[in-house]
Amino acid sequence: MSTLARARHQAKAHPLALDAVLALAVLVCMVAGSFVEPRHRDSVSWVLRTPDPLSLVLMTLGAAALVFRRRAPMTVLALTGTLSVIESVTGDPRTPVAMSAVIALYTVASTTDRPTTWRVGLLTMTVLTGAAMAAGPLPWYAQENLGIFAWTGIGATAGDAVRSRRAFVQAIRERAEKAERTREEEARRRVAEERLRIARDLHDVVAHHIALVNVQAGVAAHVMDKRPDQAKEALAHVREASRSALNELRATVGLLRQSGDPEAPTEPAPGLDRLDELTGTFRSAGLHIEVARADQGTSLPAAVDLAAYRIIQEALTNVQKHAGPQAKAEVSVVRVGPNIEITVLDDGSGEHETQDGGGHGLLGMRERVTALRGTLTTGPRYGGGFRVHAILPVKNRTSTGEDPA
Repeated sequence: MSTLARARHQAKAHPLALDAVLALAVLVCMVAGSFVEPRHRDSVSWVLRTPDPLSLVLMTLGAAALVFRRRAPMTVLALTGTLSVIESVTGDPRTPVAMSAVIALYTVASTTDRPTTWRVGLLTMTVLTGAAMAAGPLPWYAQENLGIFAWTGIGATAGDAVRSRRAFVQAIRERAEKAERTREEEARRRVAEERLRIARDLHDVVAHHIALVNVQAGVAAHVMDKRPDQAKEALAHVREASRSALNELRATVGLLRQSGDPEAPTEPAPGLDRLDELTGTFRSAGLHIEVARADQGTSLPAAVDLAAYRIIQEALTNVQKHAGPQAKAEVSVVRVGPNIEITVLDDGSGEHETQDGGGHGLLGMRERVTALRGTLTTGPRYGGGFRVHAILPVKNRTSTGEDPA
């Protein structure tokens, strides 16, 4: 820290001490000026003189009042103004007591608003100049009287300029702080959205594969003694499902790596091109699934493709978990105009999760569809079973920047 910066810091930390130093400096200037008297006749000359005791007292009181100029600026201005009027009326020759009033007027102007500065400044200039012209020992047109008017005007103008600069700097600082807060809030919002997306992906992956592992493990335990070959097959499915879960978890968590981290193997996000593989895992777990597709030739944006895959995955997982062992599921993917429609039906008798029932599968589906400006309809079917129907726009408006309004 430089010497000037250190001095400014000390001044801000001890304002009363700074005002005391200023008052002492003003007192020295007033006393020094009281010993010199200008004479204007044929030439300009300076004459040494001795100030009156009353003038010395007035100068001392005016300088002492400046110590408290920050705490009570109006009171200090009134006191120094009164002392200046007394000196203007009684002093002969006159001493520069008005210097303390000028400093007090500067303080008032730098700490109040502009209308107050105008009113107080005009009142101070009028009173001090009028008293000096009307009741002073000098003629009304004397330069000393005009000097009082000029110096009080300079004090008020300088104080108003300082106040304006402080307000301008404060406005810039507040604007910068607001911009910084806005950037931080935007960063936190983006982090929260990314966490929500990753959590949704992790839920879909884990729920799907853990459900398959649970079913196959139950099958293996049931037929272990009587049909060991079928138990081995079920355990092989368990191993395959767990390996797939680990691979997808690794790919998802790999998204969290920073740019400078070592590269980790990742795989592309799944889409409808892997629908047969997805349904095959459920069929191997004993779920009867029929798939109907009428979307050939449709190229989907990555976000829509992933959302469609995850919706089918979560819906089939719910069928596996809640619809019962004899349930059948139907999956249809149809291109209808500008949208792609995903429908998953089952004829099971179990109760699917609801948004208020503690499950997050349907909530995750709804968040995915809402993020893409689509619609999702879920609910029980007439006669038994459950229905999941999602409509996703083929052109992802969240990525193209179209206004949904």
